[in-house]
Amino acid sequence: MYFLKSISDDIQFAQLEFRKHTKTKKLILGSFLACIAAVLQAAGGFLPGIGYFISPFATLPILICLTFSFPIGVMSYFLTILLLFILQPSELIVFPFTTGLVGIGIGTGFTFFKQRLSIISFSATLLTIGIISLLYIFNFPVLGPVVSDSFSLLTAGSIFLFSFFYNWLWVEIALFFFKRLKIIIT
Repeated sequence: MYFLKSISDDIQFAQLEFRKHTKTKKLILGSFLACIAAVLQAAGGFLPGIGYFISPFATLPILICLTFSFPIGVMSYFLTILLLFILQPSELIVFPFTTGLVGIGIGTGFTFFKQRLSIISFSATLLTIGIISLLYIFNFPVLGPVVSDSFSLLTAGSIFLFSFFYNWLWVEIALFFFKRLKIIIT
């Protein structure tokens, strides 16, 4: 079955290549990826309309950094939050609970899990928790007026289904990226 297949060795190849670099190069790459993530996330505020289609791509730099190294990836995640505080404070509440959380979930999943289903499920659970936290704890209408103010299992299940398909898409994008990276490096 497709979901139970193990992910390719391209992830492990990228992690081994990253470990060959000095600590300084790792920190610079993590900072550079955090800057890219902050600019992509801030695009929603700087370019209304088309920027909202660009901002979901802020997931990829965090995902790449976390796949390479867990500590550098977490540093990159928090650095992106600090940069958003300066660049676009309106995006500050969205990134940590949605876009950045997808990057953290999939990057961590690539490090600790080997099957697509477990990676996607882990990240989808994190994204569901993040969206539900925004909706019901912070009362931030991240999904607009579609969702009511009161919690329901139907809404939570729908959010999880959306999160599952969204994370599935990101896992495939990441695997494609790491496959291309392996071809470039070798």
